[in-house]
Amino acid sequence: MTSKVECAEGCAPDQEDERLRALYRYDVLDTPPEESFDRITRLAKLALQAPMAMISLVDRNRQWFKSRQGTDTIETPRSISFCTHTIRKDEPLVIPDAREDPRFRDSPLVTGAPHVRAYVGVPLRTPDGHNVGALCVNDTKPRQITQEQINVLQDLARLVVDELELRLLACVDSLTGALTKRAFLSDATREFQRAKRHSRDLGLIMLDIDHFKRINDTYGHPAGDHVLRQVADVCRAALRSSDVIGRFGGEEFAIVLPETSVACKDVAEALRQRIAASEVAHQAKSIRVSASLGATTLADTDRELMDMISRADEALYRAKSAGRNRVECAFPAAMMQGNAA
Repeated sequence: MTSKVECAEGCAPDQEDERLRALYRYDVLDTPPEESFDRITRLAKLALQAPMAMISLVDRNRQWFKSRQGTDTIETPRSISFCTHTIRKDEPLVIPDAREDPRFRDSPLVTGAPHVRAYVGVPLRTPDGHNVGALCVNDTKPRQITQEQINVLQDLARLVVDELELRLLACVDSLTGALTKRAFLSDATREFQRAKRHSRDLGLIMLDIDHFKRINDTYGHPAGDHVLRQVADVCRAALRSSDVIGRFGGEEFAIVLPETSVACKDVAEALRQRIAASEVAHQAKSIRVSASLGATTLADTDRELMDMISRADEALYRAKSAGRNRVECAFPAAMMQGNAA
């Protein structure tokens, strides 16, 4: 019988779907670097005296590195990854020389950069028994891995899973002070249900910081962190205590406005102006910041919160496509007809 944790290529589709649900539950893919994970890969690299160490999360068609030491690669196709083999078993996968292993000797990771020779990976097994990725160490020369080194890597892999589990418990984003995406969706869903039940107004704004990647590339990630904190602070200062703000993604925020109808457009415009008027001071330099926003309100036809989020996202996309630093709205047609009358 196939083990529950052997969810990889060649595994039953329903088992792979369960594994992916376990991975997606952490809401960690494509998130910025975090010191709590980087600390673990630094220790793994040091403990094995190897040039590369990564936390690899195995998605449906790719492996994505939540943390990486010794490589600039952020992701690779799953089809060429070593870690997709690691997650098929419960025990570590040790490859002393990839050139001698028929599974890997023709891999572009072996025949070309980074010229992997030795590999050791430990599966990241969740408490409910799914291998969502691996903590792995690569070397550019063949070598033997001792049992003591494997033991250390297994201990560090458990720490990775502990950090992932902590994400499920966290309600507040440690960088910005906004709610985490999970906590925001929980609070926003309650507001949505209350508004539907009592036929009350509800507004929603999606906000995305313009050219955030350029800020990171130009000034560095510490400056990007400073920008994120300041934008969150500006928003909180302008919002009511009853409004709910959450960090929805890397540089994206979501805001729910109870008892607010088309006036959410005015709120969004006020936020845009305040952000555009602010400057972030970083290492004697001043960074100008702007944001694009999409706003919507509750419609009679909305069945769940995601209906509103999808509409606000479409409006946000229009704002960015139209040149950024602007507000676009996606109000229900019936509401606009009522206003016109």
